[in-house]
Amino acid sequence: MIILKIEADLHTHTIASGHAYSTVEELAKSASQRGLKLFAVTDHGIALPGGPHLYHFTNMGVLPEKIHGVRVLKGVEANILGNGNIDMGRRLLHKLDFVAAGLHSNTGHNFKNMKEYTDAIINVMKNPFVNMITHPVNRYFPTNLERVVLAAKKYGIILELNAGSYCRRKNSSRGVKEMSIKLAQLAQKHHVYLSLNSDAHYHDLIGDVSALDFVLNETQIDEEIIINSSAERILSFLDYQKEEKKSAV
Repeated sequence: MIILKIEADLHTHTIASGHAYSTVEELAKSASQRGLKLFAVTDHGIALPGGPHLYHFTNMGVLPEKIHGVRVLKGVEANILGNGNIDMGRRLLHKLDFVAAGLHSNTGHNFKNMKEYTDAIINVMKNPFVNMITHPVNRYFPTNLERVVLAAKKYGIILELNAGSYCRRKNSSRGVKEMSIKLAQLAQKHHVYLSLNSDAHYHDLIGDVSALDFVLNETQIDEEIIINSSAERILSFLDYQKEEKKSAV
């Protein structure tokens, strides 16, 4: 097992998501107290019931670059739609610092099996503005993890290990421990970036990925593939991707 200290959390939610309970200010304060250097505000995209209006994302530029000394990435957790696209247009995505995408219920898709879930995720990875796939391990939307990892390698996408999937404070758990371990092993084998994120819906959970300790206990992961063990590594990754996006708007 590696002794891991993360410097960033790339998956957090504010009250704008409709089912989270903290403000950006509260998240930043807790992030600072935990010693984080960076976090991404990734409220749900507009297709999720009760989620933010489009204006929430078009106005994110008003947020300062740092709050309580912590770098704030203005982002989204976009929803994967039935056509395999996401619920946010490219002109808006171009203005955001960080774009995650994931499968959620009640967002308009009607995928029915592992192949359809996997194909949809891989199709979204082709979008040059997508940086990360959230909770690819999900008991409700099972995927072929080897195909997902190989596609992430091809398209330069971060894959998430989601601590919130195992959070005891939630009503249900979408996590599957043996599949999270398998994802970590495949990412190590194919040199694909992982991010261990809280998926915090309340500020005191930001940066808390202790629910994923079982993955670190059961696998031999090089710290270099855990992208959020270094805030600097994340920013370098995003800077590189920006160059790739310039011709895609």
